[in-house]
Amino acid sequence: MIRWMLLLLATLIPTALAAQEADMLIIAHRGASGDRPEHTLAAYELGVRQGADYIEPDLVPTADGVLVARHENEISGTTDVADRPEFADRHTTKMIDGEEVSGWFTEDFTLAELRTLRVRERLPEIRPQNTAFDGLYQVPTLTEVIQLARALEEETGRTVGLYPEIKHPTYFEGLGCDLAAMLVEQLHSAGYEGAEAPAFIQSFDIAPLRRLNGMTDIRLVQLVSNEGGPADDPSRSYADMVTPEGLAEIAEYADGIGAAIPLLLGEDGASTGVIEAAQAGGLLVHAWTARKENIFLPAALRSSADDAEEGAMEVLIRLLESAGVDAVFTDDPGLMLGTISD
Repeated sequence: MIRWMLLLLATLIPTALAAQEADMLIIAHRGASGDRPEHTLAAYELGVRQGADYIEPDLVPTADGVLVARHENEISGTTDVADRPEFADRHTTKMIDGEEVSGWFTEDFTLAELRTLRVRERLPEIRPQNTAFDGLYQVPTLTEVIQLARALEEETGRTVGLYPEIKHPTYFEGLGCDLAAMLVEQLHSAGYEGAEAPAFIQSFDIAPLRRLNGMTDIRLVQLVSNEGGPADDPSRSYADMVTPEGLAEIAEYADGIGAAIPLLLGEDGASTGVIEAAQAGGLLVHAWTARKENIFLPAALRSSADDAEEGAMEVLIRLLESAGVDAVFTDDPGLMLGTISD
C-alpha cells in the first residue's frame, strides 16, 4: 500500500495539469451497477445522473431477434427465471465459446416471454443493498436504452453516449444471428453514424470488429483481457495482442482498446507501457473495470479482508488518470467523478 500511495502522491500535480488538457471519460459499466442491479434502465439512468459520459449495455438476442441488455445470454444469475415453473423445461446446457454452460438462455425466449421475468442483483453477497431492488425491473431492450439516453439528453442538456458490447458474436453467428449487423442497423436508424457520433462498439472477438469496420464509421474498440484470448481465434492470446506488433494490427480495424486494468498497471501501480504503446499507434485506451469493493481492487488498495467493504478505488482512478488512459469503465460513476473533479 505504501508504494501505491507514494506513487499516487508523485502523480497528483501531473494529473491536475493533464486534466486541464483532456477529460477522462466515465463509462457507466452496465449502468451504475454498484448501486442498482446491472443492465436495468434504473442502473443506466442513475449512471448518467451520477455523471457518466457513456452507458454500457451488453447485448444478446431473443428468439424473435430483439437485442436486449444482459451481461450474458445465460440469465439465471440476473433474473428470477429459475423460480418460474412455466419455464422449467427451458433449462439446458450449451457450448458457448468453448465452455459448457447450463441454465436458461435469452435466445430460447421471445421478447414477450422474457419481459415476464424480473431482474435480480447478480452479486448479492458483495452488494446486499442492491437486493432491495430485486423484482422491480424488466430486462430492457436496446430500443429502450436508446430512448432513455435521448430523454436524459433532453432533460440534462448533456450528451449521453452509448457503448454497446456484442456478446458471444461468433457463437450467435453459428445460430444464424448476426449481432454486428443487427446492432449497426439499429444504431444507424437511431442517428448514431460516423466517427463523431457519441457511440463506441466493443467486442472481445476479432472477426466481428473487422466486419464492422467495413459496415460503419462508428468507433470500434477491441476488448482485451489479462488472461486468455479471443474466442474466434484460439491461436492468439490477449497478451500477444497488446505487444507493439499486436497493437499495430488492432489499429488496422479498431479505434481503441478496452483493456483490463492489470494489463495497464503493474503490481506496484506503475504503467506497464501498454497505454503509451497503444496511444503512440493511434489507439484510444479505455480501462476496465474500476469498482469500489475490496474484492475487485488490487491487494494494496483493499481496506480489510471483507470482500464487500469499500476500498481505495479513488487511488486506482488517480493512477489510471496519471497514466493517461482516455476512459474508465466503472460500476461507480459518482465516486469516479468526485475523484477526477477534485
